[in-house]
Amino acid sequence: MTPHSLVPQALIDLLTGVPSEGGPDGTTWLRRLPGLVDEVMAEWSLSPAGAPMNGWTAVVIPVERDGQRLACKIGWPHDEAAGEHLALRHWAGNGAVRLYAADPARGALLLEALDPSHDLSTMWVEEACEVVGGLLARLHVTAPPTIRRLSEVGARQVSQMQHAGDLLPRRLVARAAGIFADLSSDPSCDATLLHTDLHYENVLGAEREPWLAIDPKPMAGHPGIELIPLLRNRTEEMGTGSSFRWSVRRRVDVTCEAAGIDEQAARLWTIFAATVEAAAAASRDDPQSASLHIALAKSLEG
Repeated sequence: MTPHSLVPQALIDLLTGVPSEGGPDGTTWLRRLPGLVDEVMAEWSLSPAGAPMNGWTAVVIPVERDGQRLACKIGWPHDEAAGEHLALRHWAGNGAVRLYAADPARGALLLEALDPSHDLSTMWVEEACEVVGGLLARLHVTAPPTIRRLSEVGARQVSQMQHAGDLLPRRLVARAAGIFADLSSDPSCDATLLHTDLHYENVLGAEREPWLAIDPKPMAGHPGIELIPLLRNRTEEMGTGSSFRWSVRRRVDVTCEAAGIDEQAARLWTIFAATVEAAAAASRDDPQSASLHIALAKSLEG
């Protein structure tokens, strides 16, 4: 692709060769990205106000308009991010970054400016879990009708998990499938608007509040499935053996208390989610991630 001052090389490296997930593949989208950046910046009357940043699938450009500092995010179209603008509009800045404008066709969002250097990655982990739990308590509102549903997403995941065959212990797969069958029959399964990716680096400092959530991958579901991002990150702090099991359970307990989530439901949903992640990791030949998620699931049993 043609070099562009507002397209980080790191994003190009991450998305080149990535297959389609409901839209253009990564390489095709990267070819379009310089033009998208220019179009969005012009149409929203934005001026660059800092070095561009990137996550796994999007560029975030600090910008200015009429003296106001903002952030322009343009993301690769994929299933998990399709409802981001809907969730942010629904939350209206309550616990989450404020949305000023959205162009879903271009995958562009105009957002409140936050402090990307100030997240929860170095905060004492129990305090960080309390912060995340407090945000989840505010974000867990009635889901709008156009957001993807946990009952539908989970059913596909169960099928994929079962096709993993001998890559995972059969007892673990059967247990996760049984949990989903039981929990998804409850009407509350699809009732709540979820973030689904509220890990330590997706909480940033802000001027109007100490902390706000960013980068949702929204879903209508049960709040108990929100815990897995807090468990699969900062794993080096958990230790091994009985220490690992205690640390996993402690993070769940602290977050559930702060968020008002039923702890038993959260443990069951997290066993399901961890098994789904283990199956996906095994399928892409990532034994380290698969082993981690199997250990997470086992730590929450009993």
